[in-house]
Amino acid sequence: MLATAFAAVVLVVLLWEGYKWVGQQTGDRVPGTDIELLVDTDDLTMPHAKDILGEFVADVRDGRSTLPMSLYLLKKAWFTLQEAAVGFFLGLVVGLALAVFMLRWRVVERGLLPWINVSQTVPLIALAPIIVTWGRLNDLPDLLSISLIAAYLTFFPVAVSALRGLQSPNAADVELMRSYAASWRTTLFKLRLPAARAYLFPAFKIAATLSVVGAIVGEISIGTKTGLGRAILEFAQRYAVFPERLYASVIGAAALGLSVFGLITLAERMFVGRTREAST
Repeated sequence: MLATAFAAVVLVVLLWEGYKWVGQQTGDRVPGTDIELLVDTDDLTMPHAKDILGEFVADVRDGRSTLPMSLYLLKKAWFTLQEAAVGFFLGLVVGLALAVFMLRWRVVERGLLPWINVSQTVPLIALAPIIVTWGRLNDLPDLLSISLIAAYLTFFPVAVSALRGLQSPNAADVELMRSYAASWRTTLFKLRLPAARAYLFPAFKIAATLSVVGAIVGEISIGTKTGLGRAILEFAQRYAVFPERLYASVIGAAALGLSVFGLITLAERMFVGRTREAST
């Protein structure tokens, strides 16, 4: 897995530098034509990969102190991770609860599922200030408000995938449970939840990465002084002077998203391994 990730990074760097070299040789035009390239290749728009990577060991101001960029981003990522983790678990609970309710009562599914889908069409950048303002009026910490924004993105894939997974058992298996006089709750825990495992973990992976996105958007929206969202906002304001720093902060955010994705993948492998051991 690490070898694949390293190979992917090398490929991206080669494509980046190759595109930049071609653009600088042709005046930002497709070779042999007068068609302009989609993205300019000047150092402001596309800094060299070595300059971006070198920024991770450069010093940046953090309040009254100075830190290497890598440690600075790691410090910011820790705050964002906390917000994303709370949002992930909130979204997990809400999503699973909605799936169970919709499974139990079909009228709830017909009435609620369309609105769950519609909820994801609301622009998060417009919703975030509303949630933060409501939280501050009710004396809630900004961390919780940002976590609610992350949960808003997180609950949707969990609810939809969990519902599909809970409905996945064959009708014959459900009838067999009924013939044993199993209650609805017993059928849920003994049949439907194990059958939904194949649907839940992919949803958890999507939800985990979305929780990071929601946390960063929330940080940018409220102008918090912590988190990767704040770092991205600050470096975006100084992009004309230090474009490499903005790219470095975006890479840090991507690394955090990949990290939480990897944690869920690891949890899935551990859970599947224990399940197989228990079955044998």
